[in-house]
Amino acid sequence: MQRALKLAAETTGLASPNPQVGCVLVRATPQGDEIIGEGAHLYANFDHAEIVALKQAAARDISTSGATAYVTLEPCSHHGRTGPCADALIAAGIARCVVATQDPNPKVSGQGIQKLREANIEVTLGVLQQQARDLNDAFAHFIQHRTPFVTLKTALSVDGKLAPPPASRYPNQPHWLTGPAARHEVQLLRHASDAVLTGIGTVLADDPQLTDRSGVQDPAPSGFPGPNHLPRRRPLLRVILDTHLRIPLTSQLVRSAANDVLVLCGSLASRSKAATLGSLGVEVDQIPDHAGRLSLPAVLTALAERDILSLLLECGSHLNGAFLRQNLVDKAVLIYAETELGDQAIPFAQGVASPYLFEQSLHRIHRTTYGPDVCITGHVHDPWPNH
Repeated sequence: MQRALKLAAETTGLASPNPQVGCVLVRATPQGDEIIGEGAHLYANFDHAEIVALKQAAARDISTSGATAYVTLEPCSHHGRTGPCADALIAAGIARCVVATQDPNPKVSGQGIQKLREANIEVTLGVLQQQARDLNDAFAHFIQHRTPFVTLKTALSVDGKLAPPPASRYPNQPHWLTGPAARHEVQLLRHASDAVLTGIGTVLADDPQLTDRSGVQDPAPSGFPGPNHLPRRRPLLRVILDTHLRIPLTSQLVRSAANDVLVLCGSLASRSKAATLGSLGVEVDQIPDHAGRLSLPAVLTALAERDILSLLLECGSHLNGAFLRQNLVDKAVLIYAETELGDQAIPFAQGVASPYLFEQSLHRIHRTTYGPDVCITGHVHDPWPNH
């Protein structure tokens, strides 16, 4: 199962909007267990992990009769873009199937396992379950709620602040709180996400790129990215909330747009500015707004319509607070630097007293370090059904 999980993990950026799944086929020999086929699902290639593994065994002219299949997600029981994998495993004559976790889709969960058992195949469920679920939090959330799984990522000072007071900063320059190791981890978070989102305030203050630079160990604070990123099937969608379309045409986001920048605006935004942005490769979409603020549920709906399963928030204090107050954050990644910024610095989130208090509401908390920086990861909502 560890091998199957490794295969699944290697599809980060390549499987969405489908889940990341790995499969390993094993047969017993006098010398011990032997892997006879293995594979993982890549969205562009259609075949699910089980089919990839079965085809590999067939290409090697090895019989799968009596074999054991290790699968990180319950074999599907329904017809989608492909036929049911449970049926394929039954036809292949396997004797046993070890499954890490059930399918989170409430319409089909358990049905693949039931099919296998009705065919007299021994099924073992729950082996390395949490590791398998960690890979597919976004899929589990989306398949049940049809909205993206939202991760709030922020770099903070040790006293829980987001950035120095505006008067002490240089215009259009990001303020780096964390070191190179933590910044590389952020690139990996972007790589694992379908979209990254920020507000116009951050664009005007920092002029960010918001690109996936996951192959670069120490991403430069300025300059356009080269091809130095891990492979992904579709570009990282860069999303800007900009009620009145104030985004500068000279911003790095606009200048680097290649049909991978989406600006969501309100009803009073300039149509001519929208047309200009469109001619520069920036998609502009009007969504419901009220009192000058965009509807955040409408934002998530607009992204869901684009098959965005996982959304990474890299926002300022206002949007952090708005997403949290409206209970729209599912997971948090809080990276603390050793720097102190003081009482006058910008808070982590408007309406949230302290990130340390917010941490107390998280579960499945994981603590790690990146150089001198400390990263706290935890869930606000568990996306998996309780079975």
